[in-house]
Amino acid sequence: MPQQSNSSLSAPAIVKHPQKIHYFAEPLHPSPNFIVKPINMVLILGGTFQMGLPETELDRLDRLDRESPQHEVTVPSFFMSEFLIAEAHWRVVAELMPRIDIDLAASPSHFKGKGDRPIENVSWFEAVEFCKRLSEHSNRTYRLPSEAEWEYACRAGTTTPFNYGETISTDLANYRGTDNKAYGWLGSYGKGAKGIYRKETTPVGTFPPNAFGVYDMHGNVWEWCQDHWHNNYDGAPTDGSAWVDKKKDDPRIVRGGSWDTHPHNCRSATRLDLTPGDRDHYSGFRVVCEIPRTL
Repeated sequence: MPQQSNSSLSAPAIVKHPQKIHYFAEPLHPSPNFIVKPINMVLILGGTFQMGLPETELDRLDRLDRESPQHEVTVPSFFMSEFLIAEAHWRVVAELMPRIDIDLAASPSHFKGKGDRPIENVSWFEAVEFCKRLSEHSNRTYRLPSEAEWEYACRAGTTTPFNYGETISTDLANYRGTDNKAYGWLGSYGKGAKGIYRKETTPVGTFPPNAFGVYDMHGNVWEWCQDHWHNNYDGAPTDGSAWVDKKKDDPRIVRGGSWDTHPHNCRSATRLDLTPGDRDHYSGFRVVCEIPRTL
């Protein structure tokens, strides 16, 4: 796809949510076969935060170095999709928007809903293709979030393990709230109670948003980020940009935790790696829109 200058990007019409959250709606092609809501993009105001695992967090000694060292990062403002990209959004882009680099299957998800479940069973490369097509359609720059942007948006000003506080419950997120004896996983975190195990994804927006107005940052599906995997944060960027310095087929970051894993893996600091060509019914994504800059 040809590069666009910042001056050519369309400035979104920002509206104000009743709860004082600013966003714009990215309309998609209408389809005769199904109703598709626009992708709501929430304004995440920039700021500085401590990225990574705090020294005081529960079970600190049980964690590997992959979440350390905690370090200060300054993130510029950006827009992030209010919800995970849903089946209906994916289908419109896959079916109706022209191919840029690769083909996209119209309905790849293992779990089928009414268009409102998060898309899953898509690779990192396919998520990037989605962003490229959406950019071409909208004349704005869409992409996957950097790992720093993702954690900044997830924490939403908090320093606790979850943006809900010191613990979490299955009333607040979709994860495995029961013990898994085979793996030694607990269905509870800290002083929190055990919950339920839904064994599937849930429609986007089922649970309360965080303070930034973003949903499902804990649980539901793992979320692809731009960054290559690094074993720890030594040498990581401090400006909010993606850490991309390896070959395209090298592992990429996923964040947020899954409907099939324990609450420990849903913490704000949790980071794992996947091969970018992998597809499974645990992984999906959300998008970021860059803010046009005046030249």
